[in-house]
Amino acid sequence: MRQSRRIVSPMSVQLGAWCLLAFVTVSVVHADDWQQWRGMDRLGIWHEEGIIEVFPDDGLNVTWRAPIRSGYSGPAVANGRVFVLDWLEDPASRTLDGTERAVALDEETGEILWTHEWQTTYRMLMVSYALGPRATPTVDGERVYVVGATGRLFCLNVETGDVVWSKDYIADYDTSVPTWGIASAPLVDGDKLITVVGGEPDALVVAFDKRTGEEIWHAGEVVGEMGYGQPVIYEAGGARQLIVWHAAALVSLDPETGDVYWEQEWEVGAGMSVATPVRSGDYLLVSQFYNGSMMMRLNQDRPEASMIWQGSSRSEEPDQTDGLHSLITTPLIIGDYVYGVGSYGELRGLDARTGERIWMSEQMTAQARWGTAFMVRHNDRYFVNNDDGYLMIAQFTPEGYVELDRTRLIEANGNSGAAMRGRPNRWERPINWSHPAYANKHIVHRNNAEIIRASLAANDY
Repeated sequence: MRQSRRIVSPMSVQLGAWCLLAFVTVSVVHADDWQQWRGMDRLGIWHEEGIIEVFPDDGLNVTWRAPIRSGYSGPAVANGRVFVLDWLEDPASRTLDGTERAVALDEETGEILWTHEWQTTYRMLMVSYALGPRATPTVDGERVYVVGATGRLFCLNVETGDVVWSKDYIADYDTSVPTWGIASAPLVDGDKLITVVGGEPDALVVAFDKRTGEEIWHAGEVVGEMGYGQPVIYEAGGARQLIVWHAAALVSLDPETGDVYWEQEWEVGAGMSVATPVRSGDYLLVSQFYNGSMMMRLNQDRPEASMIWQGSSRSEEPDQTDGLHSLITTPLIIGDYVYGVGSYGELRGLDARTGERIWMSEQMTAQARWGTAFMVRHNDRYFVNNDDGYLMIAQFTPEGYVELDRTRLIEANGNSGAAMRGRPNRWERPINWSHPAYANKHIVHRNNAEIIRASLAANDY
């Protein structure tokens, strides 16, 4: 029988036991691997040394290229392999039927080691975004976990691609696939695999035994759509907290049981809870396209939180927004400042204490609807991939954006979805909305035609 946990209200907890707990997010990980969404612990931090300070004039040394099908899924790198998902529509399909695929490539050569395919249909997705899987694979030792855009979850053997166990969100949990497809990547926590399933009525989040697929607990009512955010675990207030941002609320759960620590209701416009919740100190930030950002303060003594501020504008238009209205881009918190990309590509700096905007720049990202960039910290600077296919080295300061260098990395050949098929729109443009992996002094990136590995090692130039 499924163990249900209803997300309705904060609950009291005993903290003493937490002092004895030890926790590993993903086990058996090489220090320089990028084994899941946003890397180690999903923090978007790259720790390697010996990395270039500026780009060579003739671009990066691409060590290999391999053909790939379409998709938004970023790559994961672990155990000498690169893992990625893609999609191929059946040429004869009239209802967006096709094949999703998990691919494992040799990290050094780009040779395809194995594939695992499954049939599905994208007929329930918005047609202009029916282009492939969204979620980055999650690698845990001898297993890799992948989930397709329609909720097919597989635990695969990393060596062979053989199926260890699988789930079907629709068949097993009565999930209603959201407009833009399932996007939440599985999260390994000790012996558990935590997933945002969107199961109705009370299985928004499900924890499985990572080895067998047996359900351990499920929690949360689905209110409207399930959302598109990535679950993360942060330790604060003497407890490890599973942070889930869905279409109706920001919620903190006990990852062991699914019990609720605290909940902040906040309706998300069009269900677009996309950007990953980010934490720095006692700050916890989420940002959405229509309604702006919300900053929470994490209690340092117990697992509770209170709202510091919330955006007041209810618009997507840059000249009508008060702070940061992020869609895909996960913002940064550096000290007492927030940096993020708004609804039309405008890079903004905010005072983290008040939400007040202090500057805006149009330099980093295309000034177009849903302009996007992925920002990864490396020491005191950031590697930034924008959706035009450029890679930049930059710094973010209270005084403004500082771009140190940029280079063209990959062709932007995706569809921004601003137009339906055959119906042009002024915001339609080619884009790349896949998050790259930084591993073993290289960057691994993909578009809708190829996946590449390029050196960022200083000794290679």
